[in-house]
Amino acid sequence: MSEEGEGIDAKLVVEALLFQSREPLDEALLQAHVRDGRHVLGILEELAQDYASRGIRLERHGRHWAFRTAASVAPHLERVEARRRRLSKAAMETLAIIAYQQPVTRAEIEAVRGVPVARGTLDQLVEAGWVRPKGRREVPGRPVTWVTTPGFLDQFQLGSLDDLPRLDELEAAGLFRMAGGDASTADEAIAESGDRIDVEAPSGGAGT
Repeated sequence: MSEEGEGIDAKLVVEALLFQSREPLDEALLQAHVRDGRHVLGILEELAQDYASRGIRLERHGRHWAFRTAASVAPHLERVEARRRRLSKAAMETLAIIAYQQPVTRAEIEAVRGVPVARGTLDQLVEAGWVRPKGRREVPGRPVTWVTTPGFLDQFQLGSLDDLPRLDELEAAGLFRMAGGDASTADEAIAESGDRIDVEAPSGGAGT
């Protein structure tokens, strides 16, 4: 690296990486770009403070970070070239089960819902960027297990999975029934965690 490159403030590099990315970035990835020995978490916290009173905020989703439009100004903005399509009820039910029981196999999802999971259902969630496969269960057949992604936390405005409503609260309210019960209203459980259940195509790093 040139002397000029070595002299760049790591905070500026981290800020630029976050600004140009449409998706939340992992702390480990950002740390790899910090060349002055500083811990990236301290840099991110400084940036979050810098943007605390601005129209763009730096938000944390688990160990991932992203610039997002401040909630107070969002209603005054018009999204450009946004494509919206509503996920199916089956997809939302499946998403709720994965969120609360991850890592979970297709068979386990089917046991909760009481009906087979169509291939297209998981495809919708993968395409939306909300779930991904994570290894295989060490049982006969070694089925694939599924987990949620940082994009799921970002979409439903959750800092971490700990921010999901407690499962016993949802069961008591009749919104979600596990262990082979009827999950017909599981999509409402996810809706409790955020206002949006439509998929929107990203329109740029800081404005999404």
